[in-house]
Amino acid sequence: MMSEQLLNVKNLTLQFKTDEGLITAVDDVSFDLAPGEVMGLVGESGSGKSVTAKALMLLNPGNAVYSPESSISFTANGVTVEVFDLKSAKELMLVRGGAVSMIFQEPMASFAPAITIGVQMVEQLVLHKNISVKEAKEISIEMLNHVGISEAAKRFDQYAFELSGGMRQRAMIAMALSTKPKLLIADEPTTALDVTIQAQVLDLMSDLVKEFGMGIIFITHDLAVVAQTADKVAVMYLGKIVEQGPVREVIKNPKHPYTKGLINALPQLDDIDAPLEAIPGDIPSPLDRPVGCVFNTRCPEMISGRCDVDSPKRLSVGHDHSVSCFVAEEQSS
Repeated sequence: MMSEQLLNVKNLTLQFKTDEGLITAVDDVSFDLAPGEVMGLVGESGSGKSVTAKALMLLNPGNAVYSPESSISFTANGVTVEVFDLKSAKELMLVRGGAVSMIFQEPMASFAPAITIGVQMVEQLVLHKNISVKEAKEISIEMLNHVGISEAAKRFDQYAFELSGGMRQRAMIAMALSTKPKLLIADEPTTALDVTIQAQVLDLMSDLVKEFGMGIIFITHDLAVVAQTADKVAVMYLGKIVEQGPVREVIKNPKHPYTKGLINALPQLDDIDAPLEAIPGDIPSPLDRPVGCVFNTRCPEMISGRCDVDSPKRLSVGHDHSVSCFVAEEQSS
């Protein structure tokens, strides 16, 4: 793995202006990613995963307010850029389909229904790569073939609704990869797929990491998927990263009660009669963020008078393994 960082996110805080006032969606998030590395971003719906990913491409809506301390630096071909310094549409193309590509959760929402898949693939290649339509078509068909779509030249002229769910997802991966991005953001890319197609897509993505050496941020609520695909994992809850580290270390030795809860909620294949353990309660509304640790309203290990008063700082609990939790802090001291 290369020593240089591909992506460095520091103190990312994002609020949305609403009629009810400012709502915090992402709170002081920091992480980095090296070329050829896969990071899983895990958490329940509403934890801020997709908003964080869209921030990397400055794709959040116009009512988004980033704190002055927020920094997102991206390094490609030895050149580092601060994403917040990119202003014009031309500059932003670097992180919007150029060196950074995104696979969205539902491919039907990403392909225009009245335009063939091929036309859409060619259009973005001509835009980002400054090549001819003929070259763009050749690259597009080659990439459709590369992701395992049979009769790629025929599929090139079809519409999204003519393809199955798995094939649409593959076509979207092909489209995202055709610009040869340095960073791929995959937002729940396997949620709508059946298990066998899901496994094929995950295998495909790990093959592509090896082949192109790109970094991947894999957004999911499924820790089993992360265990299969990622090198490291960041666990998010209500806009904060509560625990992060090497994926095997975090899953085998979780320190935060929320991470433990996510792991305990997974079905146990070696004990199928064991009841599933749900995390009690619901994720609070961002309008009603708890005082102190964001997880204290649902935490079975909450320390009264501490967890519901102060916000825990990030604590190192092993090599590249950190947690923000007073309980873990007391256990490690």
